[in-house]
Amino acid sequence: MKKLTFLLVAFTLCASFAFAEDNQAPEGYVSLFDGKTLTNWEGDPTFWSVQDGCITGVSTPEHKVPYSMHIAWTGEPASDFELLIDFKLTNGNSGVMYRAAKDARRQWGLMGYQADMDSRNNYTGIMYGEEIGGILTGRGQKCKIGTDRKAVVLEQFATSADLAKKINFEDWNTYRIVVKGNVMTHYINGVMMSQTIEEDPSQLKSGTFGMQIHPGPPMTVQFKNIYLKKL
Repeated sequence: MKKLTFLLVAFTLCASFAFAEDNQAPEGYVSLFDGKTLTNWEGDPTFWSVQDGCITGVSTPEHKVPYSMHIAWTGEPASDFELLIDFKLTNGNSGVMYRAAKDARRQWGLMGYQADMDSRNNYTGIMYGEEIGGILTGRGQKCKIGTDRKAVVLEQFATSADLAKKINFEDWNTYRIVVKGNVMTHYINGVMMSQTIEEDPSQLKSGTFGMQIHPGPPMTVQFKNIYLKKL
């Protein structure tokens, strides 16, 4: 009953953020995307553009992304924050990067924490460590991560299958990412998906934001209404 109550409260608090009017930042937030240009964003222009008022990444059979590539925010790094971002993924895999840094080994690559997403109902909502450990926290889990980069599951607060019912696969959703100190929580459409407690002192405590195009099948991913509130 406590778990159900917690999820209902979380939904009530967060639901007002979902599917906000385009380019109208909620009170206390600032917009990171003007809905028209890639001003303050850097990514390979052969894969990233603005289409239909969205930051859009496209990989096709004729022009495949060769490895995990990102478009990165060039503004001030953030440490503790809330990030709201609407996303729509058609086929493939993507994610929202945060507390991220450039990866010197890959042009247009980032390393750091990722709020994952995919079109096949496997990874959306989880915590992925891009070049910092891979899958860290599954959907429906609260985990702590130590210096060995292995997850210790503290709680399974919901099943992955039940949470998947709250996600609009291959349609629009709202990610809400809340980062306070070493605790990182992912919500989709107002519902908590995962929580990660980082106990490795060597990991970044501040960084930039970005979005991913993943190698593999052809895909299209779009992002809009990108709003940040520093805490």
